[in-house]
Amino acid sequence: MNLTQITGGVCAPIGFRAGGVHCGIRKNKSKLDLAMIASEVKCTVGCVYTQNKVKGAPIAVTKANVKDGFAQAVICNSGNANTCNANGMEIAQQTCKLAAEALGVQPTDIVVASTGVIGQPMTITPFENGMAPLIAALNKNGSSDACEGIMTTDTCKKEYAYAFDIGGKACHIGAIAKGSGMIHPNMATMLAFVTTDVAISSEMLQKAVSSVAADTFNMVSVDGDTSTNDMLTVLANGMAQNPQIVAANADFMDFCTALDTVCRSISRAMAKDGEGATKLLGVNVTGAPTIQVAKKVAKSVACSSLLKAAMFGADANWGRVLCAIGYTDAEFDISKVDVAFKSKAGTVAVCKNGAGIDFSEETAKTVLLADEIEINIAMNDGTAVATAWGCDLTYDYVKINGDYRT
Repeated sequence: MNLTQITGGVCAPIGFRAGGVHCGIRKNKSKLDLAMIASEVKCTVGCVYTQNKVKGAPIAVTKANVKDGFAQAVICNSGNANTCNANGMEIAQQTCKLAAEALGVQPTDIVVASTGVIGQPMTITPFENGMAPLIAALNKNGSSDACEGIMTTDTCKKEYAYAFDIGGKACHIGAIAKGSGMIHPNMATMLAFVTTDVAISSEMLQKAVSSVAADTFNMVSVDGDTSTNDMLTVLANGMAQNPQIVAANADFMDFCTALDTVCRSISRAMAKDGEGATKLLGVNVTGAPTIQVAKKVAKSVACSSLLKAAMFGADANWGRVLCAIGYTDAEFDISKVDVAFKSKAGTVAVCKNGAGIDFSEETAKTVLLADEIEINIAMNDGTAVATAWGCDLTYDYVKINGDYRT
């Protein structure tokens, strides 16, 4: 299977338009705060959501809307999470109604999402005022504006697209996402919207989404906080006209590869853009006894605040890695574990068979000063592998979240 990275984001697949406008939710009028993605035809849909017990009202409304396995558009605002609001359900439902009327579809064909401050009062007025301009803004080159419209503390846009073939037909997949802080997903990520022109049944799409999320977004952690509004939504409109995927065949595996690629790209981008972060950390576990152990160990190390702080200071304190491995809730032999740090500046082995070895602190410092660092953990106890992504912990993380509301 040949995957080629292309431009266009969520508008790269046939039949999708997108756009973003400022509707007045955010005080800064220069920031877009309302985004939409719309398909020419109804799509099959697959979603996964936050497992936080506190959930934003849009989660409940979207779950109800996509229960039949279909949707045609996504509308999302930034600046207000519409969570823990007395009128939250009403706002989310009215937003769907406004969007549906403007697009000429049913309210149950709308995926609605929100991101921003929790518990902030909200009214429907900005959506009423912004709907006409938003519809007018929809265009084939609107992915970038839609991406901007869903951003909060993100410092860069997270937008990707790929081209590939299925069943002899040219297919495309695109995505936009937001996520910089409050990221420790237990389903997907902060917010990610994926579009594709592949023809695939609702059942198989949901199967693909759940599987890929487990290996990509669920392996990201910035700060250990699981958001109330996390949502991954994939819309597939079938306009590539490939034979519809209705079973776990070779075409399904190719689609999963494409979906995994775009989700993996976003996962890395979110970790690298962690609030205040200066470095992307990739924790690679090899030779684990089971895939479950590999994932748990990788995530444990990526989530370690002490290790994250050491990486910020370019300190080769490999004991932090061993400590995080050691408190992982899994069974394995720590005496077989090797650890090495790697970056574009080189590789330095720091631990062999669960014990320290001699290494050059000067070389290690050079390796760890790079902006992308791999922490390679060889467990030497099986064949399972896993990767988790995180970032360093800096002074700026506290600064950003110390006055987030203001």
